[in-house]
Amino acid sequence: MNAEIGHRDLRGRTALVTGAARRVGARIVEVLHAAGANVVIHCHHSRAPADRLAAQLDAGRPRSTAVVAADLLDVEQLPRLVQTCRDRFGSLDMLVNNASSFYPTPIGSMTARQWDDLLGTNLRAPTFLAQAAAPDLKRSRGLIINLVDIHGMRPLRDHLIYSTAKAALIMLTRALARELAPEVRVNGIAPGPVMWPEAGIDDAHKAEILSKTPLGRSGSPDDIARTALFFATEAPFVTGQILAVDGGRSIGW
Repeated sequence: MNAEIGHRDLRGRTALVTGAARRVGARIVEVLHAAGANVVIHCHHSRAPADRLAAQLDAGRPRSTAVVAADLLDVEQLPRLVQTCRDRFGSLDMLVNNASSFYPTPIGSMTARQWDDLLGTNLRAPTFLAQAAAPDLKRSRGLIINLVDIHGMRPLRDHLIYSTAKAALIMLTRALARELAPEVRVNGIAPGPVMWPEAGIDDAHKAEILSKTPLGRSGSPDDIARTALFFATEAPFVTGQILAVDGGRSIGW
């Protein structure tokens, strides 16, 4: 993997990835780091795996990572994430809004707290983090990548608030692309069946989802990380776009 992406040079660039201690976020960090980027790993409750990931990457390239813990629901903490990039590496070139809450909210049982949490992590945090990062990203002519969801385009049953939040994040991506042009590019990645939710899905449900996916299989975190790398290194004339990385799931309903 590292040899394959070695020509995609991000040396001297700094990427901040939210929710990056585990799962897809961690793989994005690994791929950007392998391409030469310095990485700032954001976490909330997952400090131990974030520190392990940083130590693993620093073993190969010393002083190339930083870890910052913050509650993204506390908007006042968000400028500190950008300041960490500036203090440690001198700049911020790439913001990846990956952190997300995901759980069902069936109609009739939704609560205001669920609304605040799901809209907070999936929409409000990316909005205000983009605002905090904008001056640095403009100076570096950088980019923002938002992890949206195919269910922001076609709602997921019993996930009304989550689907609504991701739909709004898609619009935020497009709006930011206009607001921050021409210096900053802003794009979104919409995963499909890439990693099953940690809460678990039974085998029958998985089989049903894959039967409606034209490629007939699930993807992997690598598929998302490679797409982030594409936006970072090979798409200088692309902004305001949402790329579904879903094996065709969004057309196979």
